Amino acid sequence: MSLRAAVWLAWALVGLSLAMFIANIVLYVLARSVQVPGTGGAVVNGLVFVPFLAFPIVGALIASRRPENPIGWICLADGFLWMFLNMADLYITYAFARPGSVPFPVTSYALTAWLWVPAVGLLGVYLVLLFPDGRLPSRRWRPLAWLSGAVMVLVSVVITLFPGPLGGHSGARNPFGIEGQPWIEYTVIVLFPLLPLCILASAFSLVLRYQRSSEEERQQIKWIAFAASAFSLLYLILVVSSLFFPSEASFAGSSPFWSNLLRYAALLSFAGVPVAVGFAVLKYHLYDIDVIINRAFVYGVLTATLALVYLGGVVSLQYLFRFLTGEDSQLAIVASTLLIAALFNPLRRRIQDFVDRRFYRKKYDAARVLEAFSARLRDETDLDQLNGDLVAVVRETVQPEHVALWLRDPVSYEGRRRDA
Repeated sequence: MSLRAAVWLAWALVGLSLAMFIANIVLYVLARSVQVPGTGGAVVNGLVFVPFLAFPIVGALIASRRPENPIGWICLADGFLWMFLNMADLYITYAFARPGSVPFPVTSYALTAWLWVPAVGLLGVYLVLLFPDGRLPSRRWRPLAWLSGAVMVLVSVVITLFPGPLGGHSGARNPFGIEGQPWIEYTVIVLFPLLPLCILASAFSLVLRYQRSSEEERQQIKWIAFAASAFSLLYLILVVSSLFFPSEASFAGSSPFWSNLLRYAALLSFAGVPVAVGFAVLKYHLYDIDVIINRAFVYGVLTATLALVYLGGVVSLQYLFRFLTGEDSQLAIVASTLLIAALFNPLRRRIQDFVDRRFYRKKYDAARVLEAFSARLRDETDLDQLNGDLVAVVRETVQPEHVALWLRDPVSYEGRRRDA
């Protein structure tokens, strides 16, 4: 494919994805006020798929610049599939909300219900397996690539033929389902665990690639590893919180504010995956990932610590006020807030120092050496001694193979050289 054709095709797919996103918004607006029987709650909010727009956009940027790299085309296809799948779900939801308003809702949904399989497989298996240069880590990973493709095809076929209700729509049964055949259920039991196993194997290949790669490729892998870790952590927090505070409400429902905020934060963090892929593959600000990881460590730990201090302070002071006065007091909240404000900067500096010492030891040691040299520089008057100290500092911090210091005599313009 020529570069011009690749650019045209990539941005055409982006245009189709945007058109489907607009269609999702229209369908949601038309059906948002109707509670559909059998859907298990409120109508799914089509706006939650805004982060998935990052996939086709990033994919088009990569494919139009490096069409030979399949990573861009995988992002494009994945974003297109998610948009189409969401549109099919909202289509049948609107059909239930207003019967007879659209043609063939059940059939169209049954024909698209399997699309989540290639969407998940492309992202979880092939993008990870081929990242970042579009090639397998070695020939030994070819069986995994072929097995993953076969599993995706078989699972998609089984979903299409599986009898029973369509997704969460209990009022609609699969018109293509094979009723009264127990082998379908056995096939599901055997096939469905294979897809997550393929995803785990692909993640393991990325770990091996990181261990054997160059410094630049390691920086690329750090980008996607950081984005995936952030999303996984937020999603894990969401799952754990739902266990302790169960709720049947969906994104558009009446969940508590903090629960909805956590859901949207997890969803928005998923958009970080294609963004990280774009930075890594295009090598744009590649080495900034170390700064991002450092700040994420520091402010993540700082936020969690301050939240625990705040909650502990409020609970303890409220208990003290109830013990002394027999009623709660707003002073507990005010005092806890002032305590958080007082602790913010000292705690941030201590956490930053701990993170630098624990995870960025070379940078931490270099900073300490430079601080010590700066202190000696103010008091030292012997030029030869300063020359030796400067060479020693460069050798210890930068660790070059060879150091040479050349000093020009301001009178005779003859230079003096010190090697180390």
